[in-house]
Formats: sequence, C-alpha cells, structure tokens
Amino acid sequence: MITRALAILFSISPFASSAAEKPNVLLICVDDLKPVLGCYGDSFAITPHLDTLARRGLRFERAYCNQAICAPSRHALMTGLRPQTLGIYDLGTPFRKARPDAVTLAQYFKQQGYRTEALGKIFHLGHGNTEDAASWTVPHFRAKAATYQRPENKAPSGPDPQARQVRGAATESADVADEAYADGIIAREAVRRIEAAKASGEPFFLAVGFLKPHLPFVAPKKYWDMHDPTKLPMPSRLNPPDGAPKFAPQFGGELRGYKGIPAGREPMGDELSRHLIHGYYAATSYMDACAGLVLDALDANGLAGNTIVVLWGDHGWHLGDHGMWCKHTNYEQAARIPLVVAMPGKTGAESSALIETVDLYPTLAELAGLPAPKGLDGISFAALLENPAAPHRDHAIHVYPRGGLLGRAIRSERYRLVEWKKPGAATETAVYELYDYLEDPGENKNLAADRPEALARLKKHLATHPEAKPQIGSPAARAPKR
Repeated sequence: MITRALAILFSISPFASSAAEKPNVLLICVDDLKPVLGCYGDSFAITPHLDTLARRGLRFERAYCNQAICAPSRHALMTGLRPQTLGIYDLGTPFRKARPDAVTLAQYFKQQGYRTEALGKIFHLGHGNTEDAASWTVPHFRAKAATYQRPENKAPSGPDPQARQVRGAATESADVADEAYADGIIAREAVRRIEAAKASGEPFFLAVGFLKPHLPFVAPKKYWDMHDPTKLPMPSRLNPPDGAPKFAPQFGGELRGYKGIPAGREPMGDELSRHLIHGYYAATSYMDACAGLVLDALDANGLAGNTIVVLWGDHGWHLGDHGMWCKHTNYEQAARIPLVVAMPGKTGAESSALIETVDLYPTLAELAGLPAPKGLDGISFAALLENPAAPHRDHAIHVYPRGGLLGRAIRSERYRLVEWKKPGAATETAVYELYDYLEDPGENKNLAADRPEALARLKKHLATHPEAKPQIGSPAARAPKR
C-alpha cells in the first residue's frame, strides 16, 4: 500500500524525494537487445511483460548506446562518461584504470543511503574486466548454470580444421525449465532480493542483468515454439551501404566462432539466417518471461508504487541486414537501443527525444530526488517524464573503433554523420559517412559526397565535443605530450 506521505510526494512532483521513504530503483539491463519488442511496434516479437511495463512508462524511440559493444557501453551507463572521455573502447580495460576515483551510478545511490545489489550482467566481466566491488552493498551475484543443456551443443574438444576458436552451437532449443539457464536463476534470485527488501524496509537500488538474447541463442523449447520461423522477418539487403568505407561494416566475427557457422565473410544463407533470427526472437521471449517474474514480484510485495523501473538494452544487434551480424558498428541497427523508464503514478507515453546511455545516471539521481552528480557527460531527461515533448538534445553521439581509426557518429533527428580518423589527427584526414533516415531509413547509400550542407551542419555538432582520447595503453596514449 502506498503511504499518504508517498502519495503526497508523487502528487507534488515525481522527482521529489522524501527522507521518510525514498523511491527504490529497479534497473533491468539486457545484453544485446535491440528494439525487437512488441512495445516498439515489432509485430513478430512476443514480449508481453516488457510491453506491459512500457504501457505504464515512458518509452524512448530514439535512444542510443555510446558504443555498440558490451564493456564500454556498460561503463557509460555506470559512470555517466562516454568511451571517448575515458579512452576505453575495448572489452578488457577496467574503467577505474582511466578514472580510479569515479563514483558509479550504483555507488552514488549507495552513498545516499541505498542498499545496492547487482545480479547477472551489469558490468562486463571477463577479458580483463572485473566486478566493481565499491558499487555494491553486498557482493555481486553471478548465476551458476551450464551454457548448454544438450551435450551435442557443447564446444568441440579437438582442434578446428579451419584454425578457428570454435565455441559451442550458436543456438539451443531444449525442453527444460527456465531455471536451467542463467537468466531463470537470475530472475528467481531477484524475486528473493525483492522479498528481502520488503522485509528490511531499506531503500534499494537493484540492478538485474539478463544475458539473453546475447549469443548463443539458447532458450527453453517453449519459447522457440512461440514463433513460426517461416513468418519472421528476413533481411531485405545483404550488401553494405553503397559508398560506405570498406572498413565501416563488419560481418559477424563474434558469431563466426560458433560451431556450424561459416568462416570469414561467407554468407549465412537463407536457412541458417532464418534459424538464427528464430533463435534471437526465442531468446528475447525467454528473457521477457524472466523479467516478468521480477516485475510481478514488485507488485506482489507492494513495492511497485514506490519503485522507479528502467529497462535498458546495452546496444543493438545486426540480424543479417546489409550482410552484417552482431553489433560492433556505428549503424542504426547496432547503436539504437530500447529504453523505458516507469515512474510511480505515471501512465504510458512515448518520446522522440534523442537520448544517450550516459543520460541515465543524472536522470535517475534527479528522479530519486538526490543531489545532482557532477562531472558527467550525461544530461538528465527527468523533465521528459512530465512532458515527453520537452526539448533534450539536438543530437546524440556514439563511437566505434576500427583498425586504428575511431568512428565518431553524430545522430540527429534526420541524419547520421560518421567521422573516421585517428584520435587527435587533423580533420583533413577524416573519411565520412552520411545517412538520411527520412529518405533512406535502411541506410542504403552513403551521402557524404552528395549533401555538403548537411555534412557541414553535422560537423558543427561534432566540433562541440572534445577530441576523443586514444585507447588507454595504445602507443598514441603513451606518447609524450608536446
């Protein structure tokens, strides 16, 4: 039951804070989730629980990650700093190597009297990255579950004849319970944590990180059975954008390491492509069911009326469009993310504001009534919860490195500009891409040579940003300053 004090709190302003009863935060982070959700108009998606969340929250149509790869994207979420501010674009460099004294989003809430807990994938772990103990009141929870339930899907034990590092199968459909895989375990643990939070009465910041639909696309068989693969959307174009630099696209290097996937740039073919797309949709439906358990637990324990809920995808994913698979680009399919923020007392709405991942940190602080954190790249969009049409940014920026170059991308309402050059190099050395989403929403042609006026306008936006730092540990980063 919502207390009278809380009712007054939210009737005056959804952004105010109460010393007696602070709003809780439930942050749901999803790995490799593009806006393949019913609430985003995907008629093939079966995601009833997240669709329900969107109906009582603010759904952002133009939200973008700051880099389409796991670790830098999650650094941006948790530090409020862009990859080019930190100088970290890889999977293995911990953010504290760049900012030892950074106060993370969770750490900030912890300092303000919150119990902070993390389950599943919040920070990227592995490749040299570790969990950030300073962020959490209690140690991070990592589910112990086998990747595959069927032995034939496990990685082969012998050497690969093509000298590749071969993982297990790219997909699995097994007739097992949800808890056979990690996301089911994470969901059950989150329910237990919510029940404990109700008993303790402490305000909580609970970050729940689901692994699917990240590769491999494993999900219980019932979620595969929800989808008819013959009806799922197939890519309409299998070639990179006309006029794009040869280095700008990628062709699924992460996917190519799985058993049964063609090597190099060999096409997937219709049958395999359809199966992989089926797997992505099935894994997304499975994740939705797991998220539903957590959201239902808020209601069952009477906490929904005092909890800010956020759904955030760390980046998008190419599903064969332009012949590309996985993330790792500056294109729309990799950079655009799902983002929903639900506040107590609010009803569903949508916003076309341009949002960056770094904006979530200051926004959650403001929505919880906390002092504004300083020194962040993000800008609070809390006002959009009151007025979804309010102004926010005139552009978003994101980046991706490729072969010693850094692609800095400016996304405006209509266009995307990508500037490719070495960090610190003269602009005269840059190579550009320009796409018009009004006339060419599929990104089929690079217009950089054809639209000088649009190119110049977007270059002015880019010029408002500091020069990107080189990757920490790179020769450029180690070079003496002159």
